[in-house]
Amino acid sequence: MEEFSTEEAVKEAVENAEEMTEEAAPEAEAQDTEAKEEKDSKKGLKKKEKKKDKRDEQIEQLNDKVMRQMAEFENFRRRTEIEKSQMFATGAKSIVEKILPVVDNFERGLATVEEGADPFADGMLMIYKQLLTTLDEVGVKPIEAVGQEFNPDFHNAVMHVEDEEVGENIVVEEFQKGYMYNDTVVRHSMVKVAN
Repeated sequence: MEEFSTEEAVKEAVENAEEMTEEAAPEAEAQDTEAKEEKDSKKGLKKKEKKKDKRDEQIEQLNDKVMRQMAEFENFRRRTEIEKSQMFATGAKSIVEKILPVVDNFERGLATVEEGADPFADGMLMIYKQLLTTLDEVGVKPIEAVGQEFNPDFHNAVMHVEDEEVGENIVVEEFQKGYMYNDTVVRHSMVKVAN
């Protein structure tokens, strides 16, 4: 009987173990499934976070690119405005340089005629005055020379004379008038300077 009971006990133990295994299997599977789902969800979050990080990086890069392009365009706009103003000033200065010989010829011609002697000469004098007024309105002004101290920025000394009555480095005579256009010398005055 002992054998029988031992065998029965063993069979019973085996059956109980099998039953326990069968019962534990779904629970273990459930736990495994939960663990896998948890891992998968963590991986999914990490992937989403990584994707989100990549998107954030792309957004930052695009924002940076847009800001740089906007700054570059603003610099381009300023640079072109400066270039336009410089081109205008250069063009105006060039035109003034071409008109100045005409003014010189008017002065030479009018210097030979007495005022009121000839109606034609009076008409030329009026045209000359109108020309000077127009040049003054656009910013062209003659450089004062006679009686002023010699300044190489405004005067071009072509002669020197010894004169004790006049101080040293004083302009005694002006051979050709100099002109400025908006604080820029267009033509230097040709002068005689006392030593």
